[in-house]
Amino acid sequence: MFDPLVLLSLIVFLPVIGAIVLAFVPSGKDELVRYITLAFTIGVLVLCVIGFFGNGETEFSTGQASMQSVFNKAWIPSFNIYFYMGLDGISFPLVMLTALVSVLAMGASWSIKKHVKGYCILFLLLETGMLGVFMALDFFLFYVFWEVMLLPMYFLIGIWGGERREYAAIKFFLYTLVGSVLMLIAILMLYFSSDLREVAKISTLVQEDAAINWSDLHVSPDVEARIGRVITADDATRQGAALALMRTGDSNDHSLTVKFKIAPSGEPTASRDGQVVTVSLSADHATAADAVKAINGSDGVSSLVHATALAGGQGLIVPADEVELPATDKPVHTFNLLALAAIGQHTECFSDSLLFGWSLQRWAFILLFIGFAIKVPSVPLHTWLPDAHVQAPTPISMILAGVLLKMGGYGIIRICYPICPAGGYELAFFVCLLGVVSMVYGAFAAMAQTDFKRLVAYSSVSHMGYVVLGLGVWSARGGNLFNSDYWNMGMQGAMFQMIAHGISSTGMFFMVGVIYDRVHHRDLNKFGGLFSKMPVYTALGIGIFFAGLGLPGLCGFPGEVFVVLSSFEFSPVLAIISATVVVLTAGYILWAVQRVFLGAEYKGPHEEAIVPSTLRENTIAVTLFVLAIVFGIFPYHTLLRYMDKTVSHQAATLTEWTERHEATLAAEEVEDAHAEAVPANEHVSLIASPAIQDVTPETTVAIVTVQEPHSVIEQQ
Repeated sequence: MFDPLVLLSLIVFLPVIGAIVLAFVPSGKDELVRYITLAFTIGVLVLCVIGFFGNGETEFSTGQASMQSVFNKAWIPSFNIYFYMGLDGISFPLVMLTALVSVLAMGASWSIKKHVKGYCILFLLLETGMLGVFMALDFFLFYVFWEVMLLPMYFLIGIWGGERREYAAIKFFLYTLVGSVLMLIAILMLYFSSDLREVAKISTLVQEDAAINWSDLHVSPDVEARIGRVITADDATRQGAALALMRTGDSNDHSLTVKFKIAPSGEPTASRDGQVVTVSLSADHATAADAVKAINGSDGVSSLVHATALAGGQGLIVPADEVELPATDKPVHTFNLLALAAIGQHTECFSDSLLFGWSLQRWAFILLFIGFAIKVPSVPLHTWLPDAHVQAPTPISMILAGVLLKMGGYGIIRICYPICPAGGYELAFFVCLLGVVSMVYGAFAAMAQTDFKRLVAYSSVSHMGYVVLGLGVWSARGGNLFNSDYWNMGMQGAMFQMIAHGISSTGMFFMVGVIYDRVHHRDLNKFGGLFSKMPVYTALGIGIFFAGLGLPGLCGFPGEVFVVLSSFEFSPVLAIISATVVVLTAGYILWAVQRVFLGAEYKGPHEEAIVPSTLRENTIAVTLFVLAIVFGIFPYHTLLRYMDKTVSHQAATLTEWTERHEATLAAEEVEDAHAEAVPANEHVSLIASPAIQDVTPETTVAIVTVQEPHSVIEQQ
């Protein structure tokens, strides 16, 4: 139904189109502006639902762990920057959450009375930034969307906020900007240390159990040509001759070696010498289509390829000294997030020592983690959040709690751990401790508040602590026989908690805003008796607050339980402390419910303004409450099945890295001990790397083998 490029680009930039439309709406048409803005946010949600749940190329598959609906187009190719987007089980739920919360927040924006046109334009630009962050797979593009999100939020708080809006906006801006600067430093460190050639040497193209599946990286064809990678799995599955190479049989009597010779220029040609086929391709532009054209252009070669594949040809094992050298002798840097993860987990590119003997990977993890922890936010980097929430208008508080905080958790699970596993491995206890401290501190701080909105803000600090704890539970270690089950449970619990908190916190801030719009104060000690004056509002409010409490049967329960259970294997002490936070959460939630809804009488100003909630307000609240119930009762069918494959795959790959890492550390200890026992002139290395012979461009070859049960197109 949709092409991935069209669908994802339209989802991200439809709000920008809406902002442009609003710019031409005459001033004074505030009601029209609101409806146009609401229509564009609904349009984004509809595109997400139809595109990802309909039958078509972009339908989201719950059984696929890798990226889906991927496209990669050149943007600034001279610096390897690409317009590269896609979705998987980590980003897909957050994109859907963003689209939904944006619609509900715009529905709550009818309370905005001044500069409505400017507010709506900034609101739409903010939505584009949020959606772009969750879909971008190029680190540079990710950073651009991250910064695009910052400016609209600054103005939305600074212009439409409360009495201290300028202070809160500047504080939010400075904190986030510091995190952005640290992130930029880490991005540059990783970019200039990366080298795609190293990944190309150890990856295969169509072998599902390979350490690195090259096709899963979705590297741009022009970059593949630079490193001498002439065949891509994506092209191979669409070409007749290449398809023939992938056919299998039962006989092992036939073997076929296909060599690709990279020539300076010229049309692709193919020749054969017995069971050896040589394909000559241009060094300027070598792709699978060129290879297929050459094979099909020679009757003898084409018939041999097809006959061998039909007979179940068995490929030859290529000696290590015949491995192809890249087409360029210079490092090929990349911003590709998936390629950077492969580099971080399977090569030594990020292992160079920097300050204090720590590797680049460890420093990059720290810089990235600080940047994302500010957005989460984690103690002690949380102080911007209560001020921003208190001063922000209700719709912006809904977006801030429902979506923006999730970007911190998303950055940790998408970037920090996959790209810098060494840093996450060594700082696992610190990360988990930070999560637990945030949980405890946020709960006690919320209990001490008399401002209704500030209480909800500190509850967000506490609830997001579960996310940090779940992501940091690196339980897959040698002492645990490298069992990733608990860590997988923790990461899935953290992901579920992000979505659940996006529902419950959005609802809590909305309910606070509903009563604030009537009485213009948030003093908990002056509330009371709202049950008799606003019965529907009270019923919905209590239900949503109970969802935030983590009551079984509501959305807040599954994620918290998974995180606590997973952390017990990592550290029983931290698990016990995190479990007791549930009691603290019940304390401040129940106390707030008692003071606001169940008191004897209302003691604050503007009592005459306390009237039943409107249809628009009830619609928003009912939507959030129903989602809280559905997610709580059907956690697997509504959320977990969409993220299960991707999160499980990430836990498994990082567990494999852990096993290799601990084996390397053990080998280094043995080698160090051996070095102390053997004189220096008699010392030999424990691991000998095969020499790779120098090859000229005219004789550089890539080897394609036909194997069972699947053909492997391999370049090492």
